[in-house]
Amino acid sequence: MISSSKVSFIRILLILCLSSAVAAAKTLEGRLHFTDGLAFNLTSRIVLNHGEIATYSRADGSFALYNVPPGIHQLDVFSSVYHFPQIKIQLLEDESADPKCLEYLYPGAKKQFAKYPLVLTAMAKYEYFEPRRGFSIFSLLKNPMFLMMGVSVILMFWMPKMMEGLDPEEREQMKKQMELQKDPSKMLGQLFSGMTGTEEIQSKKKM
Repeated sequence: MISSSKVSFIRILLILCLSSAVAAAKTLEGRLHFTDGLAFNLTSRIVLNHGEIATYSRADGSFALYNVPPGIHQLDVFSSVYHFPQIKIQLLEDESADPKCLEYLYPGAKKQFAKYPLVLTAMAKYEYFEPRRGFSIFSLLKNPMFLMMGVSVILMFWMPKMMEGLDPEEREQMKKQMELQKDPSKMLGQLFSGMTGTEEIQSKKKM
């Protein structure tokens, strides 16, 4: 059996280990900065190491993560409105040394040094809806219906002038063609009658 003196010694060692770990742990502080100048009216979640330690920003954008042990940590900001850069933080065991911070503006971007206390600037604002397009004369000109109407109006004014310069026979033929275009059944009838007429002429020539 373990004597009481050994048990007390083990307890003292555990207390010393826990006290040293708590003493080595630090508090990470920072602030969220918004470039659009709007008043801060929402809370964003600040997460360390994919959820090991997490907190929410205060009304003024400041935040604090308590009891962070020495080592290398990854800090992410989750917001439903803004996109913030990712921070890699190295905490040293020396209490007087400031954390070393590297900032990644977006995935794949080059790292750059960040000052401490952290100031995380919103890089972009999420847009969940497509903005409504205003009236544009160019979009109207690209509309097929508008183009057809424009061509018909031009022909309406241009055809009479073109008809005046034609011979009477050509004018009559063009009038007939325009009347046939208005009535597709007449056009098809004339087409089939012309085909039968040519077939009869060819048969007579063979005889």
